Amino acid sequence: MTTLKIALCQMLITADKQANLKQAAGKIQEAASGGAQLVVLPEMFNCPYDIHCFQDYAEEIPSGETTNLLGKLARTHGLFLVGGSIPELSGELLYNTSVVFNPQGEIIARHRKVHLFDVRVKNGIEFTESLVLSPGNTATLFDTPWGKIGLEICYDIRFPELTRKVAKDGARLVVVPAAFNLTTGPLHWELLFRSRALDNQVFMLGASPARDPQSSYVAYGHSLVVNPWGQVLSQLDEKPGILLVEIDLTQVEEVREALPVWKQRREDIY
Repeated sequence: MTTLKIALCQMLITADKQANLKQAAGKIQEAASGGAQLVVLPEMFNCPYDIHCFQDYAEEIPSGETTNLLGKLARTHGLFLVGGSIPELSGELLYNTSVVFNPQGEIIARHRKVHLFDVRVKNGIEFTESLVLSPGNTATLFDTPWGKIGLEICYDIRFPELTRKVAKDGARLVVVPAAFNLTTGPLHWELLFRSRALDNQVFMLGASPARDPQSSYVAYGHSLVVNPWGQVLSQLDEKPGILLVEIDLTQVEEVREALPVWKQRREDIY
Protein backbone atom coordinates (compact mmCIF):
# COMPACT_ATOMS: atom_id res chain seq x y z
CA MET A 1 0.00 0.00 0.00
CA THR A 2 1.44 3.34 -1.02
CA THR A 3 -1.37 5.90 -0.94
CA LEU A 4 -2.69 7.05 2.43
CA LYS A 5 -5.54 9.43 3.18
CA ILE A 6 -4.84 11.53 6.26
CA ALA A 7 -7.09 13.79 8.32
CA LEU A 8 -5.72 16.38 10.75
CA CYS A 9 -8.42 17.58 13.14
CA GLN A 10 -7.96 21.19 14.24
CA MET A 11 -10.17 21.51 17.33
CA LEU A 12 -11.19 24.54 19.40
CA ILE A 13 -10.28 23.36 22.90
CA THR A 14 -12.34 24.54 25.88
CA ALA A 15 -12.33 24.06 29.66
CA ASP A 16 -15.24 21.61 29.28
CA LYS A 17 -13.66 18.17 28.99
CA GLN A 18 -16.87 16.45 27.91
CA ALA A 19 -17.41 19.05 25.20
CA ASN A 20 -13.84 18.47 23.98
CA LEU A 21 -14.39 14.71 23.80
CA LYS A 22 -17.69 15.21 21.98
CA GLN A 23 -16.00 17.55 19.51
CA ALA A 24 -13.20 15.03 18.94
CA ALA A 25 -15.73 12.27 18.26
CA GLY A 26 -17.50 14.51 15.75
CA LYS A 27 -14.26 15.41 13.97
CA ILE A 28 -13.24 11.75 13.76
CA GLN A 29 -16.63 10.80 12.33
CA GLU A 30 -16.40 13.60 9.77
CA ALA A 31 -12.88 12.52 8.81
CA ALA A 32 -13.99 8.91 8.44
CA SER A 33 -16.86 10.01 6.20
CA GLY A 34 -14.27 11.72 4.01
CA GLY A 35 -12.37 8.47 3.60
CA ALA A 36 -9.56 9.10 6.08
CA GLN A 37 -7.43 6.08 6.96
CA LEU A 38 -5.24 7.88 9.50
CA VAL A 39 -6.77 10.54 11.76
CA VAL A 40 -4.72 12.83 14.01
CA LEU A 41 -5.98 14.95 16.92
CA PRO A 42 -4.07 17.95 18.34
CA GLU A 43 -1.85 18.22 21.40
CA MET A 44 -3.71 18.34 24.75
CA PHE A 45 -7.04 18.04 22.97
CA ASN A 46 -9.12 17.15 26.02
CA CYS A 47 -8.03 20.05 28.25
CA PRO A 48 -6.71 23.61 28.13
CA TYR A 49 -2.98 23.85 27.45
CA ASP A 50 -2.25 25.24 30.90
CA ILE A 51 0.03 23.72 33.54
CA HIS A 52 -2.57 24.54 36.18
CA CYS A 53 -5.09 22.27 34.42
CA PHE A 54 -3.04 19.16 33.71
CA GLN A 55 -3.46 17.52 37.13
CA ASP A 56 -7.25 17.98 37.16
CA TYR A 57 -7.70 16.62 33.62
CA ALA A 58 -5.14 13.82 33.88
CA GLU A 59 -6.14 10.18 33.29
CA GLU A 60 -4.46 6.84 33.55
CA ILE A 61 -3.75 4.99 30.32
CA PRO A 62 -5.34 2.68 29.17
CA SER A 63 -8.10 2.76 31.81
CA GLY A 64 -9.04 6.44 31.45
CA GLU A 65 -12.18 7.83 29.85
CA THR A 66 -10.42 9.48 26.91
CA THR A 67 -8.40 6.41 25.97
CA ASN A 68 -11.47 4.17 26.13
CA LEU A 69 -13.43 6.56 23.93
CA LEU A 70 -10.68 6.83 21.32
CA GLY A 71 -10.31 3.06 21.13
CA LYS A 72 -14.03 2.70 20.49
CA LEU A 73 -13.97 5.43 17.84
CA ALA A 74 -11.02 3.85 16.01
CA ARG A 75 -12.81 0.50 16.02
CA THR A 76 -16.19 1.94 15.00
CA HIS A 77 -14.74 3.81 12.03
CA GLY A 78 -12.08 1.23 11.15
CA LEU A 79 -9.11 3.59 11.02
CA PHE A 80 -5.74 4.34 12.57
CA LEU A 81 -6.09 7.08 15.18
CA VAL A 82 -3.36 9.21 16.73
CA GLY A 83 -5.02 10.54 19.86
CA GLY A 84 -3.27 13.91 19.87
CA SER A 85 -2.05 14.06 23.43
CA ILE A 86 -3.56 14.19 26.91
CA PRO A 87 -2.17 14.63 30.42
CA GLU A 88 -1.37 11.09 31.56
CA LEU A 89 -1.30 10.11 35.23
CA SER A 90 1.14 7.30 36.00
CA GLY A 91 1.69 6.73 39.70
CA GLU A 92 2.59 10.13 41.08
CA LEU A 93 3.90 11.46 37.77
CA LEU A 94 2.22 13.35 34.93
CA TYR A 95 3.21 13.07 31.26
CA ASN A 96 2.16 14.71 28.01
CA THR A 97 1.21 11.53 26.18
CA SER A 98 0.00 10.49 22.74
CA VAL A 99 -1.66 7.11 22.22
CA VAL A 100 -2.12 5.42 18.83
CA PHE A 101 -4.92 2.97 18.00
CA ASN A 102 -5.29 0.51 15.13
CA PRO A 103 -8.61 -0.10 13.30
CA GLN A 104 -9.46 -2.80 15.86
CA GLY A 105 -9.31 -0.18 18.62
CA GLU A 106 -6.13 -1.62 20.12
CA ILE A 107 -3.31 0.54 21.47
CA ILE A 108 -0.25 0.06 19.26
CA ALA A 109 1.96 2.92 20.48
CA ARG A 110 2.36 5.40 23.31
CA HIS A 111 4.66 8.42 23.12
CA ARG A 112 5.47 10.54 26.14
CA LYS A 113 6.75 13.97 25.15
CA VAL A 114 10.52 13.74 25.41
CA HIS A 115 11.43 17.43 25.39
CA LEU A 116 9.36 19.52 27.79
CA PHE A 117 8.37 23.03 26.76
CA ASP A 118 10.36 25.24 29.15
CA VAL A 119 10.87 28.61 27.48
CA ARG A 120 11.05 32.29 28.28
CA VAL A 121 11.00 34.55 25.24
CA LYS A 122 11.44 38.25 25.99
CA ASN A 123 8.21 40.11 25.20
CA GLY A 124 6.72 36.79 24.13
CA ILE A 125 5.75 33.39 25.44
CA GLU A 126 6.74 32.05 28.87
CA PHE A 127 5.85 28.46 29.75
CA THR A 128 7.36 25.79 32.01
CA GLU A 129 5.94 22.31 31.47
CA SER A 130 8.51 20.76 33.80
CA LEU A 131 6.83 22.34 36.82
CA VAL A 132 4.17 19.63 36.56
CA LEU A 133 5.17 17.18 33.80
CA SER A 134 7.88 14.55 33.56
CA PRO A 135 9.67 13.79 30.27
CA GLY A 136 9.40 10.58 28.30
CA ASN A 137 12.56 8.65 27.52
CA THR A 138 11.98 6.88 24.21
CA ALA A 139 11.63 7.60 20.51
CA THR A 140 8.39 6.17 19.13
CA LEU A 141 7.39 4.40 15.92
CA PHE A 142 4.40 2.24 15.06
CA ASP A 143 3.73 -0.23 12.27
CA THR A 144 0.96 0.18 9.68
CA PRO A 145 0.16 -1.32 6.26
CA TRP A 146 1.93 1.75 4.81
CA GLY A 147 5.11 1.11 6.77
CA LYS A 148 6.53 2.59 9.94
CA ILE A 149 5.30 5.96 11.20
CA GLY A 150 7.18 8.13 13.69
CA LEU A 151 5.48 10.03 16.50
CA GLU A 152 6.59 13.19 18.31
CA ILE A 153 4.84 15.87 20.36
CA CYS A 154 5.26 19.60 19.71
CA TYR A 155 8.59 20.79 21.21
CA ASP A 156 10.15 17.45 20.21
CA ILE A 157 10.32 18.72 16.62
CA ARG A 158 12.92 21.34 17.59
CA PHE A 159 15.45 18.59 18.25
CA PRO A 160 16.53 17.27 14.83
CA GLU A 161 18.19 14.21 16.31
CA LEU A 162 14.83 12.73 17.29
CA THR A 163 13.34 12.97 13.81
CA ARG A 164 16.59 11.66 12.34
CA LYS A 165 16.43 8.65 14.66
CA VAL A 166 12.88 7.64 13.71
CA ALA A 167 13.72 8.20 10.04
CA LYS A 168 16.83 6.00 10.37
CA ASP A 169 14.65 3.40 12.06
CA GLY A 170 12.37 3.27 9.02
CA ALA A 171 9.73 5.98 9.35
CA ARG A 172 8.68 7.54 6.04
CA LEU A 173 6.05 9.65 7.77
CA VAL A 174 6.28 11.50 11.10
CA VAL A 175 3.19 12.69 12.98
CA VAL A 176 3.44 15.64 15.38
CA PRO A 177 0.46 16.76 17.49
CA ALA A 178 1.58 20.26 18.47
CA ALA A 179 0.37 23.52 19.98
CA PHE A 180 2.67 26.32 18.85
CA ASN A 181 1.75 29.85 19.96
CA LEU A 182 1.58 33.33 18.47
CA THR A 183 5.22 34.03 19.34
CA THR A 184 6.82 30.94 17.80
CA GLY A 185 4.14 29.91 15.32
CA PRO A 186 4.47 32.65 12.68
CA LEU A 187 8.27 32.34 12.64
CA HIS A 188 8.96 28.67 13.23
CA TRP A 189 5.94 26.43 12.59
CA GLU A 190 6.18 25.97 8.85
CA LEU A 191 9.97 26.35 8.89
CA LEU A 192 10.46 23.47 11.33
CA PHE A 193 8.11 21.07 9.56
CA ARG A 194 9.63 21.84 6.17
CA SER A 195 13.16 21.53 7.56
CA ARG A 196 12.55 18.14 9.18
CA ALA A 197 10.82 16.88 6.03
CA LEU A 198 13.67 18.05 3.80
CA ASP A 199 16.51 16.94 6.08
CA ASN A 200 15.13 13.43 6.44
CA GLN A 201 13.21 13.14 3.16
CA VAL A 202 10.00 12.12 4.93
CA PHE A 203 6.43 13.35 5.13
CA MET A 204 5.75 15.54 8.19
CA LEU A 205 2.27 16.10 9.65
CA GLY A 206 1.48 18.81 12.21
CA ALA A 207 -1.89 18.77 14.01
CA SER A 208 -2.61 21.93 16.02
CA PRO A 209 -5.53 23.15 18.11
CA ALA A 210 -7.53 25.97 16.58
CA ARG A 211 -6.88 29.50 17.81
CA ASP A 212 -8.90 30.86 20.72
CA PRO A 213 -7.90 34.48 21.50
CA GLN A 214 -9.61 34.22 24.90
CA SER A 215 -7.53 31.24 26.03
CA SER A 216 -4.68 31.55 28.54
CA TYR A 217 -2.48 29.93 25.87
CA VAL A 218 -3.36 31.00 22.34
CA ALA A 219 -2.53 28.30 19.79
CA TYR A 220 -1.26 29.20 16.33
CA GLY A 221 -3.35 26.71 14.35
CA HIS A 222 -2.24 26.12 10.75
CA SER A 223 -2.23 22.30 10.81
CA LEU A 224 -0.24 21.16 7.79
CA VAL A 225 1.17 18.35 5.65
CA VAL A 226 4.68 18.63 4.18
CA ASN A 227 6.15 16.25 1.59
CA PRO A 228 9.72 14.85 1.42
CA TRP A 229 10.69 17.60 -1.03
CA GLY A 230 9.97 20.15 1.70
CA GLN A 231 6.80 21.45 0.06
CA VAL A 232 3.65 22.28 2.03
CA LEU A 233 0.96 20.16 0.38
CA SER A 234 -1.89 21.71 2.32
CA GLN A 235 -2.43 23.87 5.38
CA LEU A 236 -5.37 25.18 7.40
CA ASP A 237 -5.71 28.70 8.75
CA GLU A 238 -6.26 29.38 12.46
CA LYS A 239 -9.93 28.36 12.60
CA PRO A 240 -11.40 24.93 13.49
CA GLY A 241 -11.46 22.48 10.61
CA ILE A 242 -10.25 19.22 9.14
CA LEU A 243 -7.31 18.96 6.75
CA LEU A 244 -7.91 15.95 4.50
CA VAL A 245 -4.96 15.04 2.29
CA GLU A 246 -4.01 11.95 0.29
CA ILE A 247 -0.29 11.26 0.09
CA ASP A 248 1.72 8.80 -2.00
CA LEU A 249 4.53 7.33 0.08
CA THR A 250 6.48 6.27 -3.02
CA GLN A 251 7.51 9.93 -3.17
CA VAL A 252 9.91 9.21 -0.30
CA GLU A 253 11.90 6.79 -2.46
CA GLU A 254 11.68 9.11 -5.47
CA VAL A 255 13.15 12.03 -3.53
CA ARG A 256 15.84 9.86 -1.95
CA GLU A 257 16.84 8.59 -5.38
CA ALA A 258 16.95 12.08 -6.88
CA LEU A 259 18.89 13.52 -3.92
CA PRO A 260 20.66 10.50 -2.39
CA VAL A 261 21.83 12.27 0.78
CA TRP A 262 21.19 9.20 2.92
CA LYS A 263 23.75 7.25 0.89
CA GLN A 264 26.13 10.20 0.75
CA ARG A 265 26.33 10.82 4.49
CA ARG A 266 29.93 10.83 5.82
CA GLU A 267 29.58 8.85 9.01
CA ASP A 268 33.36 8.62 9.18
CA ILE A 269 33.34 12.36 9.94
CA TYR A 270 30.06 12.96 11.81
